[in-house]
Amino acid sequence: MIVIPLPMFLFALFLSLLTNTGQMVSAKGKDNVREACSVTRFQSLCVHSLSPFSNTAGRSPSKWARAGVSVSIGEVKNVKSYLAELKRHGHMKGRNKVAVSDCVESFSYALDELHRSLGVLRRLSKTTFSTQMGDLNTWISAALTDEETCLEGFEDNNEKHVKVLQNRVQNVSYITSNALALVNKLATTGLGSVNDP
Repeated sequence: MIVIPLPMFLFALFLSLLTNTGQMVSAKGKDNVREACSVTRFQSLCVHSLSPFSNTAGRSPSKWARAGVSVSIGEVKNVKSYLAELKRHGHMKGRNKVAVSDCVESFSYALDELHRSLGVLRRLSKTTFSTQMGDLNTWISAALTDEETCLEGFEDNNEKHVKVLQNRVQNVSYITSNALALVNKLATTGLGSVNDP
């Protein structure tokens, strides 16, 4: 019979408990993100992009709305950088060159609107909640419109750079649409959700 020293046994037991607790938290986190994303139009994208917030956002509509807008800001910045590269290196010619410049401008507006939205979400107040929700809806909707209108000026949709750009812009507009849905959920949840831990 093999005798395991007590300290070693206790350490193994501790590791086993730690692993199982971690799995329970992550399973609960997955439920949280799925529940939060259930109101969005692009649910699998929502779950994928917001799963890092699962444990910190819990079941708080205000935290999920903040997470949605934060992720959207990150994606808009990435696409804006990509657009700047396209413009700088002259990959686009003729009308598409002008369209890239217009896109850069559209994404700058979208970024401003999303930053304003995040600022409001960080200082929600019971006294001005309905006004704040109205502002958020206006700004995030405007950001979404800016992202979608970015693609209107392009010709030759089969051109490689145009296709890549279309995919990236479409993806970011889906993420922003999800953020808007999360903000709308917060608005319908009401004032109580502002005091979520």
